[in-house]
Amino acid sequence: MIGDSELILTNSGCIYHLDLHPDEIADTIITVGDPGRVPVVSKYFDRVEVIKQHREFVTHTGYIGSKRISVVSTGIGPDNIDIVLNELDALFNIDFNLRTEKPEHRSLKIIRLGTSGSLQDDLEVDSLLVSTFGIGMDNMLQFYKHDYNAEESYILNEFQNHIQLAGKPVLPYIAECSIQLLNHFTEGFVQGITLTCPGFYAPQGRRLRLPLAFPNLLERTSSFKSGHHRITNMEMETASIYGLGKLLGHQCLSISNIINNRQAKKFSANVQGAIDNMIEKTLEIVQAI
Repeated sequence: MIGDSELILTNSGCIYHLDLHPDEIADTIITVGDPGRVPVVSKYFDRVEVIKQHREFVTHTGYIGSKRISVVSTGIGPDNIDIVLNELDALFNIDFNLRTEKPEHRSLKIIRLGTSGSLQDDLEVDSLLVSTFGIGMDNMLQFYKHDYNAEESYILNEFQNHIQLAGKPVLPYIAECSIQLLNHFTEGFVQGITLTCPGFYAPQGRRLRLPLAFPNLLERTSSFKSGHHRITNMEMETASIYGLGKLLGHQCLSISNIINNRQAKKFSANVQGAIDNMIEKTLEIVQAI
């Protein structure tokens, strides 16, 4: 039995942070960082049957045709992903009455829609990018027992050697996307490795007033290659979604709208239009899966 202090439920039987009951969430889930982006996604639903909010976690569940879909805001960063992924899994795979794991595992489809900055000159602003791998510069996954497949191990080892992190207080991890989902997102999408950072400023090589511990981070990450793989962008959630999703047995994919190019110093002239295009294209594909 899972104790009250480990699986925290509200008086109404909802999971604590998301404030959701198991019947209020679909097994196909779009995640967005910004709570304000949830209605921007759900406006494309034919009908919305659930609207819930607790802190930064907003959930809309509804239908496109006969397809039941949820959109959930995660807030920013790997620590929030730890909450969201674990609680989404619990809603399907833990019996809240018995406080035990259900005998049959339910696998979810979790697709992140976000914005990101490009690290490559040739990756144009407003491009749609799907992350083949996420490399995490945060330490979130290090708190879970995990291992890597052969390709993950090879890429991670090459990355650590290239970035020269030996002896530094950063221990990167890597996780692959769901190949099953990736195969649906090919036409009109660019592929690349996404670097997930635990912050927006120094962790992504930005300097305002404080000096940087890794002043060559952008140069080294943008020049990294492993076979046909390269690091295309930075953001703050993908690796943790992939890592936890893989451990929990879910299919996860991260899609980013490239709103700026860090190398070319360019920024999108129409961010909302680019985001709307990403949402429409994604929902059209998701509905058909």
